[in-house]
Amino acid sequence: VQLVESGGGLVQSGGSLRLSCVASGFTFSRFGMSWYRQAPGKERELVAHISSGGYTTNYADAVKGRFTISRDDAKNAVILQMSSLKPEDTAMYYCRTFYIRERWGRGTQVTVSS
Repeated sequence: VQLVESGGGLVQSGGSLRLSCVASGFTFSRFGMSWYRQAPGKERELVAHISSGGYTTNYADAVKGRFTISRDDAKNAVILQMSSLKPEDTAMYYCRTFYIRERWGRGTQVTVSS
């Protein structure tokens, strides 16, 4: 099982970024997928979750209305579209699923400058 994130970078406050996580080694379409983030000195927190089939999505209060999670089962990918970014969104962003056990990617860094 492998989860590989990409799309992070440095962006100014108010800007946008699109994160992608490509999965392999399991039947992607059958599993819910999540994005988490961890800022320096803080605990890892859930950002957004999407169910298998994409029927339901959930967001942390801090990102509601600014971030959108989606999935492309044909490409085994889960996307996090982030807009109106704030300096407090600066963190390492991780892709996660639960297949037999928790599975995590290595993360992609997002830095928002003020």
